[in-house]
Amino acid sequence: MYFFLKYLALSDLCYTSTVTPKLVTDLLAVINTISYTSCMTQLFAMHFFGGIEIFLLTAMAYDRYVAICKPLHYTVIMSRPRCNAMVIACCAGAFLHSFLMFLLTINLPFCGPNEIDHYFCDVYPLLKLACIDTYRVGILVVANSGTMGLVAFVILMLSYFLILYTIRAYPAESRGKALSTCSSHIAVVVLFFVPVLFIYIRPTVTFPEDKVFALFYTIIAPMFNPLIYTLRNREMKSVLRKVWCQKPFLIGRQIF
Repeated sequence: MYFFLKYLALSDLCYTSTVTPKLVTDLLAVINTISYTSCMTQLFAMHFFGGIEIFLLTAMAYDRYVAICKPLHYTVIMSRPRCNAMVIACCAGAFLHSFLMFLLTINLPFCGPNEIDHYFCDVYPLLKLACIDTYRVGILVVANSGTMGLVAFVILMLSYFLILYTIRAYPAESRGKALSTCSSHIAVVVLFFVPVLFIYIRPTVTFPEDKVFALFYTIIAPMFNPLIYTLRNREMKSVLRKVWCQKPFLIGRQIF
């Protein structure tokens, strides 16, 4: 689990870095502009790191399924070479997804006024600015982003259904431990996938609420990932408790 968590933390850092700095700059600036090259770069990077996050969450769900449903075979099935191969496959799949989204958008003609009704460059707001009929392009976007998110979400739910089916015969203590292990991952999945599916599973249409939903999977979910995972960890809670208890003592020694 920690092997995948470190890559998830890295992807979260890169993912939010494609959106948050520009958002903060626009909030402080009087005139909010972005060049065409920067817009296309932001589009590619956002879908690349977002795709990595989706595939990593799926790989982590499979890791939890093997750990709980096949514990005696865990070290054989989830060997280090296989884990490395899964991370490489996550990056390759995310690059393919992002490259296809980039190709669908970069060839669109924009006649103006080129004003994006969003806080970052995404596919649907850009399709709204195109001078041609974008119905077919929108269908391809749904087939790419929407299908990828839906398939990953179904696999995740299937893995947790199998986990719940397996632990039904466990003793209460073991069942509680298994559920505690998975609860943090389920929270992250719901916080990330529900807004993604709301935006990308429908046809080419934009709503004012899209910006609010986009905040969840671009900023809020990556920001809460470390907090959700670390506070569910017994060792991390023990360390935080020790630091918190020692703080008044250290302050008292410094004052004295």
